[in-house]
Amino acid sequence: MSKNKDKKFRVNIKNSRAEHDYFIVDTYTAGIVLTGTEIKSIRAGKAGLADTFCFILDGEIWVKNMYVAEYAFGSWGRHEIRRDRKLLLNKKEIRNLQNETKSPGFTIVPLRLFIDENGRAKLDIALCRGKKQYDKREALKEKNDRREIERITKGHRY
Repeated sequence: MSKNKDKKFRVNIKNSRAEHDYFIVDTYTAGIVLTGTEIKSIRAGKAGLADTFCFILDGEIWVKNMYVAEYAFGSWGRHEIRRDRKLLLNKKEIRNLQNETKSPGFTIVPLRLFIDENGRAKLDIALCRGKKQYDKREALKEKNDRREIERITKGHRY
């Protein structure tokens, strides 16, 4: 593979808070409608998913508060940094998400922004249920226990 092809696969921007704050019920991969120089900024890795969420409006799904930095070499085609961006899913998938989010405690959260093998920006979104404070403490405790076990087993070589 050429260096240019390898570079496309390196973009992998994650929402680090999502797994800590939510139980993931179901995941979907959606395309994103971008304008102007947004794709160039995403390919450069200048995007973020902190404090983002998705909502459904008139049968369309949108991501709100997604950060895409202004492209440094852009001139007249500049974009807004934190605008609502439309996601591309099948109508059936949108209907399923809309029905599921009617239940209390469920929301749609972006998990990962990446560039696929065809060079298109994609967003992994998940139907999630919010965690309570004690669930977060339990998950953190399990994570620390796994890390400790891994540290101990790597330290002892037989």
